[in-house]
Amino acid sequence: MGRRKIAIARVRDPVIRQVTFSKRRTGLFKKANELAILCGAEIAIVVFSPGNKPYSFGHPSVDDVASKFLEEELNLDDGIGSSSSEVSNREDLNQQLDDVLAELKEAENEARAHDEILEEYKATELTQLEELKDSYGKFKEMVKSRLSDLETTESMLLLAEKPVVGTKNKVARKKGKQPML
Repeated sequence: MGRRKIAIARVRDPVIRQVTFSKRRTGLFKKANELAILCGAEIAIVVFSPGNKPYSFGHPSVDDVASKFLEEELNLDDGIGSSSSEVSNREDLNQQLDDVLAELKEAENEARAHDEILEEYKATELTQLEELKDSYGKFKEMVKSRLSDLETTESMLLLAEKPVVGTKNKVARKKGKQPML
């Protein structure tokens, strides 16, 4: 059975959509790499996942290709033939790019803050667990001591109620023998 043709439409299930994105992204980057190697092209691709996570591929690098592209754009703006609508569109795109980069930096800062809070929480949890362990050890010793006291008390009560057989008899005999002397 060969490959089936699929309809090009948005995948409804978010899990399947994420899997499809991951597979297609890998294929896209692989094809871009082949194009760069076979044709000597300089390529930059930036893709955002359905979860809004950015992925990029560049040959030689995304930064190099982007800077070269932006330099070419500046040269074209200086030349003849650039209309005001193209300049306006480019400015809008640059503004959108700046906004996305600002959002990305903000998300990174939030992630760092969350990591710091998590580390503090883990440290607090560890300290609390150690304190709980120490208090458990103290409690265990107190229970052992109390059990020992209770056993001693119980033994004393039993002896008071039922003295050991033979102890009274020996005492009574000794008492009985003394007057006979």
